Amino acid sequence: MINKKDVVDSYISNSCTIGCEPITNNQYTNTQITKTSKIFVAGGTGLVGSAIIKNLLEKGYTNIIANYNIRKPITNNKLPITWKKLDLTNQEAVVEFFKTEKPEYVILAAAKVGGIVANNTYRADFIYENLQIQNNVIHQSYVHSVDKLLFLGSTCIYPKNAPQPMKEDSLLTSPLEYTNEPYAIAKIAGIKMCESYNLQYGTNFISVMPTNLYGPNDNFDLETSHVLPALLRKMHLGILLESGDVESVKKDLIGTQAVIGNSSLVISDDSSEEDIEIFLNHYGIKYTNTQITNNQSTKPTVSIEIWGSGKPRREFLWSEDMADACVFIMENTDFKDVIDSYISNSCTSGCEPTTNTPITNTHINIGTGKDISIKELAYLIKDIVGYRGELYFNTEKPDGTMVKLTDPSKLHALGWRHKVELEDGIRTMYEWYLKNR
Repeated sequence: MINKKDVVDSYISNSCTIGCEPITNNQYTNTQITKTSKIFVAGGTGLVGSAIIKNLLEKGYTNIIANYNIRKPITNNKLPITWKKLDLTNQEAVVEFFKTEKPEYVILAAAKVGGIVANNTYRADFIYENLQIQNNVIHQSYVHSVDKLLFLGSTCIYPKNAPQPMKEDSLLTSPLEYTNEPYAIAKIAGIKMCESYNLQYGTNFISVMPTNLYGPNDNFDLETSHVLPALLRKMHLGILLESGDVESVKKDLIGTQAVIGNSSLVISDDSSEEDIEIFLNHYGIKYTNTQITNNQSTKPTVSIEIWGSGKPRREFLWSEDMADACVFIMENTDFKDVIDSYISNSCTSGCEPTTNTPITNTHINIGTGKDISIKELAYLIKDIVGYRGELYFNTEKPDGTMVKLTDPSKLHALGWRHKVELEDGIRTMYEWYLKNR
């Protein structure tokens, strides 16, 4: 009789090609992370990375190093964080960073991300930059014997018509959603890179696939943001238009750029009301009864365009819940645990695992298991922020995948569940936006 330990041991003993040393049974698991372990958070200023750093600090970790590239961090000398300016797409720079810093643990949160418009428009950028980041960081983590790496992907890796809710074994079973296919393929490559390095070299690299995230330090750019922060910002701007507060609209938009036709429009202190009106119209934020003015007796009514029918359903996870799940996995789960779980679940009742059982789909979903339609989400945000205007669903624009809901049962079995519900999270996020814009 062959048991799952024999299967794992077989993978370990056969994981070397000619010329390498056979790895031993203590691979796929390394020394326990401690509060003083040197942890590199790749992409520390984004939505994901900043939430993970916050969680690490709250849990008492004291040796954190993080990188930034374009978005500079808000530094605090009292916090145990070392910031490095580092372009993760630059192979030579990443090689030098690992040689110099020698991190023990790596959390790969860096990525080029965006909503449906950005993904469909900048397809080459999304696949190239994400592959570069992943290849550089994952390979150098192997070269420098990092104890554990956590790679963050996205649930867009699953097929467009995957059964709902989406289990990990839905990966690569049918075609992807076209609009974000390049990004998804890059993330799938990251998963397979981690699996392959584990199986060939005995590394301890784990992949997690968070659902749609939202929270502090989100991307609120009207061109590239995801649906929730985009809707929140548009409705905030709608409120300002309703009150005729053009100066506050300008203050919110200063420095932002839109390519309209063959020209580029950048909002500055010198921008006219006409410029602001053109800019907002470009993003579907329009007055419906009167010109924008600070001195009007009748307040304008406003309409906000939303792409698609509003029927697609999406799942949303508070970014700080996601961060808590990531740190939980870093502290409690090794690749060997994932293999054990996979082999245990690879047989239906009455069969036994064999040494030929393929090790695949070892990634872990991070989600709530709850979804909401885009229309319901839009009206929820409308109520929370106090926007009184109209919402217009433009059905000539694409919907994308109609349903995307994760099955987080693997994560639940490891002992973690989300805490923050959507309405509470949106309220907190809007408070953060008002304070930090």
